[in-house]
Amino acid sequence: MAERITVGIALNGVTGRMGYRQHLVRSLLAIREQGGVQRADGGVIWPELTLVGRSADKLAAVADQHGLDKYTTSLDEALNDESIGVYFDALTTRHRLAAVNAAIKAGKHVYTEKPIATSLEDALSLARTARDAGVKNGAVADKLYLPGLRKLKRLVDSRFFGRVLSVRGEFGYWVFEGDWQEAQRPSWNYRAEDGGGMVLDMFPHWSYLLEGTFGSPIASVIANVTTHIPERFDEQGRAYAATADDAAYAIFELADGTVVQMNSSWATRVDREELVEFHVDGTEGSAIAGLRKARAQHRAHTPKPVWNPDIDQPIPFRQQWHEVPDNEVFDNGFKLQWEEFLRHVVDDEPWHHDFLAAARGVQLAEAGYRSAREGRRIELEELVL
Repeated sequence: MAERITVGIALNGVTGRMGYRQHLVRSLLAIREQGGVQRADGGVIWPELTLVGRSADKLAAVADQHGLDKYTTSLDEALNDESIGVYFDALTTRHRLAAVNAAIKAGKHVYTEKPIATSLEDALSLARTARDAGVKNGAVADKLYLPGLRKLKRLVDSRFFGRVLSVRGEFGYWVFEGDWQEAQRPSWNYRAEDGGGMVLDMFPHWSYLLEGTFGSPIASVIANVTTHIPERFDEQGRAYAATADDAAYAIFELADGTVVQMNSSWATRVDREELVEFHVDGTEGSAIAGLRKARAQHRAHTPKPVWNPDIDQPIPFRQQWHEVPDNEVFDNGFKLQWEEFLRHVVDDEPWHHDFLAAARGVQLAEAGYRSAREGRRIELEELVL
C-alpha cells in the first residue's frame, strides 16, 4: 500500500489577504481536498496545518470556517512543536527576517512570500543561515506558474522566437487613494518604513520571471523610480504621507543581451487585456502574454505596414495574431509551487526557487533604487554564498 507522509506546516500571516486566499484556501486546503500531493511512488504528502497570527479571534474564525483545529498566537510555540516540519511566512516584509531566522534556528524547512528581506545583505544572510542549518528553503515565484506565462515559456522552449531581441512589459493599475474610494491594497505598501514600495515588491518578481522564462539572468538595470501619489488614506480613513515609491520605469539587460523595458505602476489606468502583459519580439516571431492568455505572430504572418499618417490605418494589426492554445489544464499557480516545494522537502525533488534565487530579486531591487538615485546604469554581480 502506498505510503502517506504527513508534513506539519506552520502558516504565519494567513489572516492577511494573500496568505489567506492564495496560500491557505487555494493552495493547502485545495491540496487537502484533492487527497494530498501525489508522489512519484504513488504515495501522497498530507499537509497538516497550524495557523499562526497575532489575533486569536481572527485565527479562531478562519480555523472554524475551514474545519481546522490548530492555531496559536505564539510563534515560539509553533516552532517548538516537533510535529511541524515546515514554516511558511506571509507576514509584512519588515517582519519577515526575524521570523524566518527563528524558524531556521528551530530546524524548520522554510518557504516564504517574497521579498525574503528588505536588503541584499539580509537576504544573503538568510540564504547562508539556511544552508548552514541544512534546511530546505524557498520563496514564492508564482508568476512563472500562471497560464499566460507558461504558454510564453512553451513558445521559448519550442524556439518559436528564434533569437529573442527584446521584451516590453506593462504592469499595474490605478490603486485608489483611499479617501473617496477604498484602496485595493493595504496602506503599508506605500510606506517605506514598513517595507513598502513598487521596486521592492515587484522587481523580485521580474527577476525570477525573466530568468525563468528566457533562461538568462538580469545583468544590469537603469531605473527611474517615483512616488506619483504623495498622500493616501489608510484603512481607518486617516491621511498619511506615501513615503514609498508607487511606480518604476526600468530597462533591464539580460546576460544574453536581450533588452527588457519594464513599466510598473500603481498610478496608471489600464488599456490592456490583462493587468500585466509582456510583448516579446524575436527574429522568427513575436508574442504577447498576460496572466491567462498569450497570442503569437510568426514571421510568415507578419504584415508589411508603410508609414502614412494621412490615412486611417488599413491593416487590422490586432486581428493578425493567433491565440496560443491551452493544450493542458492549468491549476492555481500558488498551489502548483506548494506541491513542488513539498515534494522537494519529502523526496528531494528538484527545486529552483531557493533563498539564493530570491536574493537575486532583492539585489535587483537595491540596484534599481541605486540607479534611480545616481542616474546611471548599474551592473549586477553574480551572487555567491
